Amino acid sequence: MNAIKEKWLKIWGNFEKEHPKLSKWVYQVFYFFVFSMGVTVFQYLVFTFMPGMLGIELAGTEFMWPQKEMHIMGVDFTWSLLGYNVLRDASGAVMIGGGLGYFISYETGSFLAQCINFPLQRNITFKSKGNPFYQALWYFIAWVVISLICNGFNNLWMPIASAYVPPAIYNLLVTFITGGVSMVIFFFVFKIIFPEGEPEKK
Repeated sequence: MNAIKEKWLKIWGNFEKEHPKLSKWVYQVFYFFVFSMGVTVFQYLVFTFMPGMLGIELAGTEFMWPQKEMHIMGVDFTWSLLGYNVLRDASGAVMIGGGLGYFISYETGSFLAQCINFPLQRNITFKSKGNPFYQALWYFIAWVVISLICNGFNNLWMPIASAYVPPAIYNLLVTFITGGVSMVIFFFVFKIIFPEGEPEKK
């Protein structure tokens, strides 16, 4: 194992010397992807188990803003920027996976994931020495804006998906589609708010 490690370090060291800019991008993309996938798995677990923990009452409580009635692929649903439809089975009974319960679970999982992601991306991926309070503020603003974009997009296809696929697949789709869109946007946001080599501000 040590021989393999030493060989790899030698190869990487030579690559860094020959291609300093490209090697920085490769390093950042690699760690960004690894950490993003880690928090994506964390979010999936929250999206899957927290709605059940919050119970059927919250799942059956409607929380949506604004509300626009839509009909796509034979499914009637209400689109919103914030909140989710209450899900019901064929008999009309409320199902876990929608309503206020899912909204709380989604936002909680997403926010906690960012609390984990922020220090990893700042300190390891981008090795930034900027003002952490300033960076955290811009990170929070970016998260709010990206969350609104993802919520609006998700609420176009999630009601349709919930009618055709089981909950486990449904949560996977939510997690990876949301995570994929967020990852692409966040990478370039990080490049702006985490400038490499910036000195610590006193």
